[in-house]
Amino acid sequence: MAKFLIVRFSSIGDIVLTTPVIRCLKQQVPDAEIHFLTKDAFRPVVVHNPYIDKLHVLAHSWELMIEELKEEGYDYIIDLHHNVKTLKLKKALNVKSFSFHKLNIEKYIYTSIKINVLPKKLHIVDRYLKTVESFGVKNDGNGLDYFIAPEEETKKQDIPASHYAGYIACVIGAAHGTKRWPVKKWKEFCTTMDHPVILLGGKEDAAAGNEIASIDDVKVYNACGKFSINESADLVKKAKLVVTNDTGLMHIAAAYKKPVISLWGNTVPAFGMYPYYGDNFRQHYFDVFETKKLWCRPCSKIGYDKCPLGHFRCMQKIAADDIVTAVKRRL
Repeated sequence: MAKFLIVRFSSIGDIVLTTPVIRCLKQQVPDAEIHFLTKDAFRPVVVHNPYIDKLHVLAHSWELMIEELKEEGYDYIIDLHHNVKTLKLKKALNVKSFSFHKLNIEKYIYTSIKINVLPKKLHIVDRYLKTVESFGVKNDGNGLDYFIAPEEETKKQDIPASHYAGYIACVIGAAHGTKRWPVKKWKEFCTTMDHPVILLGGKEDAAAGNEIASIDDVKVYNACGKFSINESADLVKKAKLVVTNDTGLMHIAAAYKKPVISLWGNTVPAFGMYPYYGDNFRQHYFDVFETKKLWCRPCSKIGYDKCPLGHFRCMQKIAADDIVTAVKRRL
């Protein structure tokens, strides 16, 4: 029996993108025991994954976590985060490890001098899977996984009666301001869109959600901050279609094989983190909306609170009418 520790500390989307590695390793390596390490805040993202034999979390004490992991006696570490923290972890555990290629140099070249030297059509899932190919593991083509417990599913009465017959999920939140489509644009979209809408995001997005919902509080339900991660995932699962910024719920939508309309600001799909469907992939599963041929884009591989140049054209130039047209075409 081989005992593996897979490591990805954060964040929601990045962890969801590791699920093909977890599943394929568990199913293809005989008697493999799979442990997963993440931050405590992201426990809900993987806690119900049936391919994980044991979940470890970094909570209050790094030293205590290391001592607990040492007692496990791992054969291999699969490092899908590859940063200073995981280097410390690998040194402390002192077992054979495999780390994914972050392409930091290539991303730096693209963001700093705007020359794209990134591998074409190489998704981050493919780079993750390279860490386990020496064990004979191959991509099974089944895409991403996301699991929630029955008690975490939303109930019919959790949403307005006006949305019972179906709704569009709109993910207005994102970790960074330059990855968020402006509130004004969402208001234009919701005003024009003749279909029930549920807005999704964290508590920090509640005020923006209220402003968007003010255009029609019957048609638009602001769910930002009202539901847990997994309850929000369930609302995505039950949606007809998902309109989303480049954020974690976009990848959860892909895991549930939902049609996705993705909105891209300072980041670009070329970074390899666009919606991933495995062999079920068809271009009609998702649309990408981005402002191309903008000299300052991409300005960062992650994002900023505000546009460094102040104009935010990458998001401002994505027209609400174009998103409405794309949604209607899919519906």
